[in-house]
Amino acid sequence: MSGMRIGVLGTGTVGQTLGSKLLTVGHEVMLGSRNVDGQAAVGWDEAAGPHGSRGTFAQAAAFGELVVLAVPGTAALEALALVGPEPLAGKVLIDVTNPLVFAPDGQVTLDPVNTDSVGERVQRAYPAARVVKSLNTMAAPVMVTPSRVPGHHAVFVAGDDPSAKRETAQLLLTFGWPADSITDLGGIGAARGLEMLMPFWISMMRHLGHTDFNYSFPAAA
Repeated sequence: MSGMRIGVLGTGTVGQTLGSKLLTVGHEVMLGSRNVDGQAAVGWDEAAGPHGSRGTFAQAAAFGELVVLAVPGTAALEALALVGPEPLAGKVLIDVTNPLVFAPDGQVTLDPVNTDSVGERVQRAYPAARVVKSLNTMAAPVMVTPSRVPGHHAVFVAGDDPSAKRETAQLLLTFGWPADSITDLGGIGAARGLEMLMPFWISMMRHLGHTDFNYSFPAAA
């Protein structure tokens, strides 16, 4: 995949990790945030070099030929409302979010869950965008360096546009994901199950005491 302009919406750990990796593999990246002059956005921008920049959510989405949604899942539609439909029309929008809700006692739930998902809500709200759910089932370091986890393990893609999933898969290959690890689960409705994996993932993280793990399945017949 030749160098592209990519807008990454979100300046948290996931957004910064993905943005930095995208720079490393040869893309131009604008990191979008609600507060362009916030510490996270400024710090990333200063370290990013000549091919990295920062902007608002709307500026980053307009900049990108491809857009990555990396805000908290419960704030995804609110962030996209600051973008509007036009900057997203026709573009691959990779949704890496999870709608995690943390209770004071540490229990984790999802909103939405079971009968809906962030991925589906984003696709309904922005029908001209080509939404692909991916990379939401692992920690940020594993997203961009899959070799942190030994052996064969899976990264999933789900979306209604086959060409958008192929473009996403090409990007994943540049991150170091083997082709046989990229698992297509079908339409965007599969985002429900992918998001529902995350409370279990958090339980495993607490049990193991680290985040260098992932899901492994036998190859499809």
